[in-house]
Amino acid sequence: MVVVGAGMAGVQTAVALREQGFRGRVTVIGAEPHQPYDRPPLSKAVLLGKAEGSAFDVDFESLGVELRLGCEVHGLRPDARELDTEAGSVPYDVLVLATGAEPITLPGTEGVPGVHLLRTLDDAERLRPVLTRQHDIVVVGAGWIGAEFATAAREAGCAVTVVEAADHPLAGALPTEVSAPMAAWYADSGAELRTRARVERVEPGAVVLADGTRLAAGAVVVGIGARPATGWLAGSGIALGAHGEILADDRLRTSLADVYAVGDCASFPSARYGERLLVHHWDNALQGPRTVAANILGETPAVYDPVPYFWSEQFGRFVQYAGHHAAADRMVWRGDPAGPSWTVCWLREERLVALLAVGRPRDLAQGRRLIEAGRHMDSEALSEPARPLKDATAD
Repeated sequence: MVVVGAGMAGVQTAVALREQGFRGRVTVIGAEPHQPYDRPPLSKAVLLGKAEGSAFDVDFESLGVELRLGCEVHGLRPDARELDTEAGSVPYDVLVLATGAEPITLPGTEGVPGVHLLRTLDDAERLRPVLTRQHDIVVVGAGWIGAEFATAAREAGCAVTVVEAADHPLAGALPTEVSAPMAAWYADSGAELRTRARVERVEPGAVVLADGTRLAAGAVVVGIGARPATGWLAGSGIALGAHGEILADDRLRTSLADVYAVGDCASFPSARYGERLLVHHWDNALQGPRTVAANILGETPAVYDPVPYFWSEQFGRFVQYAGHHAAADRMVWRGDPAGPSWTVCWLREERLVALLAVGRPRDLAQGRRLIEAGRHMDSEALSEPARPLKDATAD
């Protein structure tokens, strides 16, 4: 067994193979030289210097898992069942692709000093002294990573301006009426949020917007999204989607025999939601490997169709989301979005399909189970924030 990628999805695949009884050789190949580590702490404890790292608590030696770190994979030759790497070819019997995603860069910033991304441990370590010196910081992008970095930068005492091309934060993830109330969180924390603000260019020490506004910037952090890290698969015969993601089936198999894909680099068809999902979140990288291992080793097919889940800590608030919603789904509010805690639910044919909970972890926990069970909801009861969500069912 060979696993390409030493992040959460790759490491958990190796662990799941051992837990489910595989006794053969397992090799995990990672491009970074560091011991495999968890990513969520990078934008929190590691960035603020409260932790030196976030290495997984996995004893690879006792598991009998071989790590090949600092080894970049350049290509896949399925006819020969080999990978091309910096250290030469690596043969495989079964291959698992877990290469994750890579951040999208801001055009024109290549080589400009003071421009940063936040995806890897090295990125976090380069940014840590920036926060220590309390630079004026411009964050490009008001998505999840932009909000989390702005939160850490304000905690460190930096002056922070966040520029977002859309008219509200989290534009790619949430509708306007849900994310618009979150704009006030920036001001409450002392950060400035500028929406409808497009970056014209970045110069040393400044960000220039399309309207001519010039923002002083001791550092610039770009958080405008990520794309599956699959460029190295060109010419391999693996079917890719419109976003460059590996098109896996409901057992996380790729279009090539004995090749699986899991985590941020792959999409999968969801019978629950009636569409193909590409989920760039930690829980997907944790859950998917168990299905991969089961399908590699078991005789009974294991179908992967989870209720997606993620969380974010920003501006003193704990934000959680479960499920998947579409524009046509009906929204039901629980609580006032101007207040400290509230939830919004999405219903499809009166079934709960998704919810976003701000400071209401009980709603999230109960809602996630209701989504999994496909329960119909009483929307009037659902809108009462004092009523437990589990007591708002219609069946």
